[in-house]
Amino acid sequence: MLVVGFPAGPLEANCYLLALDGGSECVIVDPGEEAAEPLEAALTEHGLTPVAMLATHGHPDHVASAGEVGARHGVPLYLHEADRPLLGQDAGQRKDGIVPLVDGPLRLAGLEITVSGTPGHTAGSVVFGLTAAEGGRIVLTGDSLFAGSIGRSSGDGGELVRSLGAKVMTLPDDTVVLPGHGPATTIGRERAGNPFLAGTGA
Repeated sequence: MLVVGFPAGPLEANCYLLALDGGSECVIVDPGEEAAEPLEAALTEHGLTPVAMLATHGHPDHVASAGEVGARHGVPLYLHEADRPLLGQDAGQRKDGIVPLVDGPLRLAGLEITVSGTPGHTAGSVVFGLTAAEGGRIVLTGDSLFAGSIGRSSGDGGELVRSLGAKVMTLPDDTVVLPGHGPATTIGRERAGNPFLAGTGA
């Protein structure tokens, strides 16, 4: 599996491209602020054709380029319905191009992606899990889980921790975590050293 990631915009939100390999179809995860041009460069470099955009949540630093990228490539944005009200003018300019995300498997670009709702950072926050043909596992956590930290809560401070305990920290230790900001980590590393997860039973 090919995974290409880069930070974009003033908040350096991570945008990712996922594909079976180079020269194939791909999905774009979190096309945020100022991500459109770096995305085009990455697509060209790896010979990728996007078929969809996936949003871990609806904050602008993760979806602001969705309108531009969607219009350029004719692809929809998959977003949890609870976060649709968060869309700004740029991300939401193609209202007919938004597909509601629900928990369960999602098959795109030859990939099987597991969608799991993790409300807390926003009402519609989700994480995306994949298992590579080579056997490795990854989970894209948006602003729910970072290396050594977790995201800010939009309401009930315990909701995000409960979501992580139920949906993320049950994953195997060797699962690679690709967060919405900052460096990659693993579930095992966060289980052992993330102080915000002490109450999850992880």
